[in-house]
Amino acid sequence: MKKISFRNDVLPLKNELYRLALRITMSREEAEDIVQDTLIKVWDKRSDWGDIGSIEAYSLRICRNLSLDRIKKKENNNDLLDESSFALLASTTSPQDKMIEKDRVMLVREIVASLPEKQRSCMQLREFEGKSYKEIAEVLNISEEQVKVNIFRARQAVKQLYLKLDNYGL
Repeated sequence: MKKISFRNDVLPLKNELYRLALRITMSREEAEDIVQDTLIKVWDKRSDWGDIGSIEAYSLRICRNLSLDRIKKKENNNDLLDESSFALLASTTSPQDKMIEKDRVMLVREIVASLPEKQRSCMQLREFEGKSYKEIAEVLNISEEQVKVNIFRARQAVKQLYLKLDNYGL
């Protein structure tokens, strides 16, 4: 088994951990704090690193759990799409088109935020972080089949709710 180095294996994950925490909490300050807390927790468990299959999955799981704990404490409704979603707005021409596009992005944010926690987490890790089903299963501590089912259901729910709400009143 490969010997894990904090400097070479854990520290390079900090940007990925930050993105995950930011998508869950929607707060830069909270995300920075969560990354620090994650790194401390991983360091404190260094005696157990030999038993860990993937230090990346282990670190992401800690980060996710800390982020979820943080938003539960604040009873905060989280939005998962980041500000880069608004990059689409730059390609539209008229102010009316920009407003329509902004409304659509906000609608998708609300729909994703309303998903059950497991579906939301699976979708976020797959669609926004590009993780494989196996990696998601490790992070969430569920089977790959459960990951696939949760992603399928999340995509269906987002699609159905979006179409229903976008066509409302037409």
